[in-house]
Amino acid sequence: MLPPEQYLFTSYPLEVLEQVYQDCDKFPVLILNNGKAVGFFCLYSGKRVAEVSTNHRALLLTSFSVNYKYQKRGFAKQALYSISNFIKNHFEEIDEVVLLVNMKNIPAQSLYINCGFKDMGERRMGKRGEQMVLHLQI
Repeated sequence: MLPPEQYLFTSYPLEVLEQVYQDCDKFPVLILNNGKAVGFFCLYSGKRVAEVSTNHRALLLTSFSVNYKYQKRGFAKQALYSISNFIKNHFEEIDEVVLLVNMKNIPAQSLYINCGFKDMGERRMGKRGEQMVLHLQI
């Protein structure tokens, strides 16, 4: 669960999971702590990535969230720091992860940048305003 102000910037995991069976380019990932789901994100290949990156060896990270009662415990940082190894183990051909973060979502921007994502100055318009494109080399 997320508070309403955080939901403005992401999707609830259940919403994404309901669509997984209709989209073979979607790879949902649970963030676990001692076997309990504390967070979620989704990796996309295919046309969704092409909307953001010209790199054919990139994945798009979306819907990143940590359940509100588990926030401020380091789970988001740990998941983001682990993503390179996760990608290497499950997507050998991938050399980059890209994501979009809303310009108004300063805490998320700070988190992603502190975990190694780079701002190359690219911007896109999203349904809730301007978004920053961030890149992580694998």
